[in-house]
Amino acid sequence: MLPRSGVGEAVGVGGFAEAARERVQQARARLRAALDEQDEYEVDLAQDELEDALRLARKHGISTDGPAGTAADGAGSATGVSEEGAADR
Repeated sequence: MLPRSGVGEAVGVGGFAEAARERVQQARARLRAALDEQDEYEVDLAQDELEDALRLARKHGISTDGPAGTAADGAGSATGVSEEGAADR
């Protein structure tokens, strides 16, 4: 029987994709906030998190261009990090 809640919660393929998109969205928001604060250390951490989230999404064939608030909202250009995860600045 699959667990119902908590750590290790079972999610379907759609749930995994949505969680991956949400992770990208949150990482982009964190990076925007760090850039706004001009906190170089936090920018570095946020860039690493975003790059990892994008890598994971690509590995599983998950588009991060959709309405979940990712590249379609211009976040990639606003943060200075391209969809490939490389710093543009």
